[in-house]
Amino acid sequence: MFADLLNRLIAPQPERLPQPDAQVALAALLVRVARADGDYAAAEIDKIDKILAARHGLSPFEAAKLRGQAETLESEAPDTVRFTRAIKDAVDLEDRTAIIEALWAVVLADGERDHDEDTFLRMVANLLGINDRDSNFARQRAAKRG
Repeated sequence: MFADLLNRLIAPQPERLPQPDAQVALAALLVRVARADGDYAAAEIDKIDKILAARHGLSPFEAAKLRGQAETLESEAPDTVRFTRAIKDAVDLEDRTAIIEALWAVVLADGERDHDEDTFLRMVANLLGINDRDSNFARQRAAKRG
């Protein structure tokens, strides 16, 4: 189902993704960070659905459907380095900063800052071209919003 999208994501020169594909790819990154600690908690799933609904103007049903597609894509996607770099090449810097904030919101959703999730998110921020300082500010904004 996602073969075309995956091929575009890992192409040597990824092109800007059309909106539906970008939504699924970015949602898959949210799922990947939630799964980083080996515990895909209900609070994280709920937070992903809320982020997707708010970011894309979706109903709760549509957000859950998008998350389901993202879960499939995430399980089929290449290693995190290639997957994240492909998103970096296909998404504007401003959107990547917002993505980091959303990723922090997912990490913080279960009330625990797991070391594996922290480490994973630091790597993802770097791969997306977001420095540690800006990632820290994004974490603080996500923590304030709850």
